[in-house]
Amino acid sequence: MASLAQTFKGLGPRQLVIIGVPIAILLTASIFIAARFSTPNLAPLYGELEQQDSAAIISRLEQMNIPYEIGRNGSQILAPEDQVARLRLTMAEQGLPAGGTVGYELFDKGESLGSTNFLQNINLVRALEGELERSIATLPRVRNARVHLVMPRRELFSREQLNPSASIALKTSGKIERQQVVAIQHLVASAVPNLKPSRISVIDDRGQLLARGFDENDAAGLMASNAEEMRISAQDRLRTKIEQILEPTVGFGKVRAEVFVDMDFDRVTSVKERYDPEEQVVRSTRTVEETESSKEADSDTVSVGNNLPDADLNFSGGGSSDTNSRARTEETTNFEISKTITNQVRETGVVNRVSVAVLVDGLYTPPAEGAEGQIPVYQPRTEEELQNLTRLVQSTIGFDANRGDTVEVINLKFIDPTAGIDEDAGLTIFGVNITERVYDIFELVLLAIVGIIVLLIIVKPLMEYIREQASATAQEGRRLIADQTSASPALTGPTAARVPGMRPPEDMDQIEELIDIDRVEGRVKASSVKKVGEIVDKHPEEALSIIRTWLYAET
Repeated sequence: MASLAQTFKGLGPRQLVIIGVPIAILLTASIFIAARFSTPNLAPLYGELEQQDSAAIISRLEQMNIPYEIGRNGSQILAPEDQVARLRLTMAEQGLPAGGTVGYELFDKGESLGSTNFLQNINLVRALEGELERSIATLPRVRNARVHLVMPRRELFSREQLNPSASIALKTSGKIERQQVVAIQHLVASAVPNLKPSRISVIDDRGQLLARGFDENDAAGLMASNAEEMRISAQDRLRTKIEQILEPTVGFGKVRAEVFVDMDFDRVTSVKERYDPEEQVVRSTRTVEETESSKEADSDTVSVGNNLPDADLNFSGGGSSDTNSRARTEETTNFEISKTITNQVRETGVVNRVSVAVLVDGLYTPPAEGAEGQIPVYQPRTEEELQNLTRLVQSTIGFDANRGDTVEVINLKFIDPTAGIDEDAGLTIFGVNITERVYDIFELVLLAIVGIIVLLIIVKPLMEYIREQASATAQEGRRLIADQTSASPALTGPTAARVPGMRPPEDMDQIEELIDIDRVEGRVKASSVKKVGEIVDKHPEEALSIIRTWLYAET
């Protein structure tokens, strides 16, 4: 150690900086790698947590003395990879995470003696809101939900009954379909007494209104909402039908369709009367026949016999008589003309025009066998194929050129960023998933680079310096020993064969003849041996270096 300190004292500032900087880098890298390997591999325990759940889970982990890390502003918690499953079971046993809401477990703690009716009603609303939030959060593309219920109570001696209402805020992970919004409305309406779906408003985390609540008296707003729902439903239905009929031909995920339906929501009532003069029908016929006859007799005498019955028969006289008769026939015929009365009522939702845009992917030619690393070659579809697809779409939507329907089918290349990447398999070498160990491999590579730098900058110059110092010391020792032994008799013994001479290589034979410790017979002067011992005592490191140099030179 003293020799090493003496060596560093003899170095200049530049040499100290050259040696010190790599040493500091090496120490820093060693500390970092040691800390990294001493810390277990962490894996996500939970993600997208509420602040209340994160605090509760962290408190529990600290009680269990389990290392953890917090990420994503407190919404993600990392735990040791080999303990994730056990920790999840432990947290589930304690009802964590609760999603930042409370449900009916709020009543598991029991009620205090000072609990009021108002507090019980508030807790009931909180529990119902929490249960609805948990149910809504289980739907696809819904990450979180907030439900607010307004459940007015009927006051005493009040005839007016207020209807409940609700508002829902959704945090989604993608575009939510209209059917899901309607399903959420009916789910909440079915769980709350006297709540109607029309009184539920739904918004998303971007502030967009997904469903609008209306009062029963707001007929205009309700009609507008129903009209929009009808139009969106018709568009979604046609789009789904188009994609379903084209996917078996062009491939799954290789077709996108957008439909716009122009609908008329005016309610029209019309009455028409039509007369056909050529179609006459006899309605009634009336026939009247009249017959009248009269006779006049000429008589000059008037007697009582003229007033008796059958006076004309019994009376016979010589006078003359005249007979008058008249007949009349009248026929009346009434005709009806054919009349058609049409009462037509056109309801809302009449389709005026349909516009369809369809985007299809092309064809891909797979690479030849044995051509690894090559991607399939894209080939656009022919015009004949596009025309066939267009006719197929027209038949699907009920195409009507008279009302102005349009269908456009375009072939463009789809971009798939995940093509050719197997996320599950990764790169495996000797059964080890290299993809999952990229960070560890990077650490090993960094350690190797630092080690090589240290060897080149520190170890190699230091070894060269020590070798130079040892060589200089060895030469000095050889000179001193040569001076002391130049006048002394030769040493004899087996050691002379083991220890090389302390002269340059050309004097090796002469030195070996002079030194022989095993057979010292008094021919070596005591002063010479004492002088060598003093040199060794004063310069132990140099003497050791000389001996090592001899041994290396012998081998």
